[in-house]
Amino acid sequence: MTTDESDKMAVMNAWLDAVCAELGVDRSVMDANTTGLLDLIRDVAHGPSRPGAPMTAFLVGLASATASVDPTVQAQTVAERVAAVNRLIDGWPTTGSVAH
Repeated sequence: MTTDESDKMAVMNAWLDAVCAELGVDRSVMDANTTGLLDLIRDVAHGPSRPGAPMTAFLVGLASATASVDPTVQAQTVAERVAAVNRLIDGWPTTGSVAH
């Protein structure tokens, strides 16, 4: 990782620490899924819909939020929701048409 990439990751982590604290979210839930979520956002942005990428991440979080108050269960639920959306991406047409 270059110094620039390291700096960007440090800023991202400081920001996310502050957001987790502000929203009362257990950071371990996000830490357990950071790579999967970043990959998901990238795949949506470069596949079905660039503007839909952040909203997809929001929907994954929303769908996972009610799973449990246990951070371990929440983290597993996020991973399951990411996998479900990845399956949807895999089946989405790449020609720009809308599938139903």
